[in-house]
Amino acid sequence: MINREFWIKRIEKSWAEAPIVWLTGVRRSGKTTLVQSLGADTCRYINCDLPSVAEMVAEPELFYRNCDRPIVIFDEIHQLRDPSRLLKIGADMFPDLKIVATGSSTLSASRKFQDTLTGRKRIVHLTPVHVDELPDFQNATLLKRMYHGGLPQALLADGKSAGFYREWLDSFFARDIQRLFAFRDPDKFNMLFEYLMKQSGGLMEMTRAASVLGISRPTIENHVRALEMTHAVTVLRPFFGGGQKELVKMPKVYTFDTGFVSFVRGWDPLRQDDFGPLWEHLVLEYVQAHAPDMRLHYWRDASGREIDFVMARSRDRIDVIECKWDPSKFDPAALKVFRTYYPQGGNYLICPLTMRAYTKKFSGVEVIVCSPQGWFGKYSSGKP
Repeated sequence: MINREFWIKRIEKSWAEAPIVWLTGVRRSGKTTLVQSLGADTCRYINCDLPSVAEMVAEPELFYRNCDRPIVIFDEIHQLRDPSRLLKIGADMFPDLKIVATGSSTLSASRKFQDTLTGRKRIVHLTPVHVDELPDFQNATLLKRMYHGGLPQALLADGKSAGFYREWLDSFFARDIQRLFAFRDPDKFNMLFEYLMKQSGGLMEMTRAASVLGISRPTIENHVRALEMTHAVTVLRPFFGGGQKELVKMPKVYTFDTGFVSFVRGWDPLRQDDFGPLWEHLVLEYVQAHAPDMRLHYWRDASGREIDFVMARSRDRIDVIECKWDPSKFDPAALKVFRTYYPQGGNYLICPLTMRAYTKKFSGVEVIVCSPQGWFGKYSSGKP
């Protein structure tokens, strides 16, 4: 069993703040394997997919009193009739217990969670395997991670099987989307999802998508919202406030995994021009894993100048992240304009470097050129 130490520490840190950890992430991202790695000696593992479990937990107080382990794991807890009540009783009446509940969606995606469990839970979003974890996955290379994606089963496979990705898409609708949101038309949903994968990392024009796909705009908006709640897409809203010609409404949409992006786009094998877009997705996933509470935006003006990711660290400190597979191809024009509006903050050019971070001036603007690990070292220290 692969030891995903980064995520185990994240769960343990969350337990120090609240008795319930809600572990969420897309299907087959490794949630079950992760929680089972916490240890059979200390964990009571409950597979909520089993019909018998409903009867087992029908009387929550009695169930918890008979628990002989300090940790209780409810895998796929949204399958139960009243999961919110079960978790609330555990947190309130048995404060020494530590609870993990897993699901593919956010709590707000299920009507069963009427009680928000405020103050009793912390959310851990398990992303696809990020670059720090590659040595633990049979020393997978960065190129394999981009091509196969970050779902553990796909990453560990010797070859890239089209059947895996196609079956995942079908089961995602049947087991997650249809159950949670009661959408009736898998064809429309999957058509939109594949459209988003082909456009991943680009601007999302709802009206244009509706016209191209022959789907109503309200349906598209509902489906995108469902995809966001189940972590299948990340929707970035534009950052604005200082300039007169900034985009203020149109979002950018990133789908969750590079393996699916390359599969749907037919990138087989990968070519040099494919590395840049896929690297941008990897950087986004890395930031989401290491700075989960930070709200990310992008920035773009009416002239088409664009910043990949924007992070408001405080009212006056705005960090920016640019992603480049080849740092020699970085164009500082957008950054220079951005800093006329927002002068304070760190400028990061994240590349697949093996050397230490260094600072370089581009058109008079200081930029830290670094790997994802180099960025996180600066971010966690609180220094630009």
